[in-house]
Amino acid sequence: MSKDFDVKATVKELESGHVPGWIQDHLRRYIESNGKDGHYFDASAVGAAGLVPSLLLTTTGRKSGKRTTMPLFYGETDNGYVVIGSKGGSDTHPAWHLNLLADPNAEVQVGEHHYAIRARVAAGEERSRLWAQMVSVYPPYTNYQQATSREIPVVVLERV
Repeated sequence: MSKDFDVKATVKELESGHVPGWIQDHLRRYIESNGKDGHYFDASAVGAAGLVPSLLLTTTGRKSGKRTTMPLFYGETDNGYVVIGSKGGSDTHPAWHLNLLADPNAEVQVGEHHYAIRARVAAGEERSRLWAQMVSVYPPYTNYQQATSREIPVVVLERV
């Protein structure tokens, strides 16, 4: 990935239904290596200081019914993981979040480990605490929130 990362171009591609090449490459490497390559993503080109943990989230399309997998930065919770539905500060939620609202049952791969999860959106004090945790993992989330009027969802993925 180039050092000239363009958040707006990435969002535009995602909104057109196309997954940008750098995300496709990350996903491919993660899957082909069973999480050995890709679990920690070098996010220095996208605004973070070095390696950021990432998981693969597989949801069922709310319209298509097809399973879709996306790599996402994550933090840990007591019984699972937390991810942020930022979509680079877009005014619309990412497709994976909308899919989880329609069907909160999904799967994650964290490194080489696979889990069934049930998703829920954090609120109140829990949201504030987890948001701060994730901003420490990936500081650009603060800029993304400032770029949109929507409250960016903090999604808890609890293992079942």
